[in-house]
Amino acid sequence: MTINLYVIGQWLGYGTIALAVLTLLGFVLQWGIRFRMVGITSFMAVLTGGVFSLYLGLFTQTSVAGSVRYVVTYDTGATQVVIAVPPTIAPSEVEPTLRQAASNLFSPGRLGRGQTQLNIRMRTILHPQPGVSQLVYLGEATRSLATRDDAQMDIQVYPDKLALLPQPKE
Repeated sequence: MTINLYVIGQWLGYGTIALAVLTLLGFVLQWGIRFRMVGITSFMAVLTGGVFSLYLGLFTQTSVAGSVRYVVTYDTGATQVVIAVPPTIAPSEVEPTLRQAASNLFSPGRLGRGQTQLNIRMRTILHPQPGVSQLVYLGEATRSLATRDDAQMDIQVYPDKLALLPQPKE
């Protein structure tokens, strides 16, 4: 299910405008609930502003050519993140995916707790035998917690672990 915050914000905006018109009408016609309408209209304006802010904040996602979809499986909200990728990932897709994750997971609100680096590890799960799962870390990216465009980002790919991935059938 995808949430379109733009459409939700648009409808909340229409509702806020409609309530503002009703509130003005309430003051003109001396309705007994006119002061309650001020509170309701104000609350709707705050909701509309909040949804609009979420809409703006959630669209700082970048796309790196050659990357694949990943899922964040662990995030401390501070300095450690683990992302999961499918076991069908090609070795050439590991570095772009780590770059994309490092860019998308940057947030100035992350707590450093004395550390200055965000560490993002990429993993997949292999099934060498039925009923057996093997967790394999394919690489990691280390980036600054302070600057969005980190020129000193360090990306490490583990070739020995990539060799464990199933080879595509030709």
